[in-house]
Amino acid sequence: MGEPPSALVTAIRKVLYPLVRLLLNFRIVFPQLAELLKSVYVEVAEKEFRLPKKPQTDTRLSLLTGIHRKDIKRLRAQAVTDRSTPAAIDTGSRLVARWLSEARYLDEQQQPRCLPLNAKQGASFTSLVGDICKSDLRPRVILDEWLNLGIVTIDADKNVKLNTQAFIPSKGFDEKAFFLGHNISDHLSAATHNILEQDPAFFERCVYYDGLSQDSIQQLNTLVNKEGMKTLIAFNELAMRLKASDAGKTDNQHRIDIGLYVYHQADKKEAHNE
Repeated sequence: MGEPPSALVTAIRKVLYPLVRLLLNFRIVFPQLAELLKSVYVEVAEKEFRLPKKPQTDTRLSLLTGIHRKDIKRLRAQAVTDRSTPAAIDTGSRLVARWLSEARYLDEQQQPRCLPLNAKQGASFTSLVGDICKSDLRPRVILDEWLNLGIVTIDADKNVKLNTQAFIPSKGFDEKAFFLGHNISDHLSAATHNILEQDPAFFERCVYYDGLSQDSIQQLNTLVNKEGMKTLIAFNELAMRLKASDAGKTDNQHRIDIGLYVYHQADKKEAHNE
């Protein structure tokens, strides 16, 4: 078994750096990460590296992963962690998607309208919730949760205003942790697919510049917030229409994740202790 390509090792190290920074912030130490990595190695090897018409044995998994057979046996017997989407995310994303795309919830500029909580006629926050949740959840319960998470505010006229044009809570740790795992996992899956030269390649592009001032960063951020959100809303509108038309088809089991991100920092000179 040869050495892995040095360029790949360098790339993996760069991927791991922000992850380790996150782990240390939450006091997740190396032995905990090592145990987690063992379980993921076993899971991936078991699901993705099967031989046709042959059982996936502890011995073969040990050979594939380099993990001792006794650990393989223990990890395979453990229950898989619940990976279901949090209810607040699942319901909230559908509500925001409709608020951003359906004509009666948009103003003349095609922006999400401020909605009255209730209205005898026309669109309201109550009608929005009713479109998605039917009788499962009361609008007031969702409104209180969204106010707490910072997704909406209530103006002086008692209208409900969407704070951000995407379901990205400014509060709520579980919700933000869900998006961390969801978004990074799919982005890394696309990049992995491409580096393995699997066809067709996923679209994965970025714009990178250094040597910029803080004012220039602000200008770029403003442009991304404006034009990037327009692009995401357009994708959202098309996806909702396609989902509705695909409702009766037999092959409607596919999903797609389209993301956009920005990151910037000041370059730091590293200090080395002799």
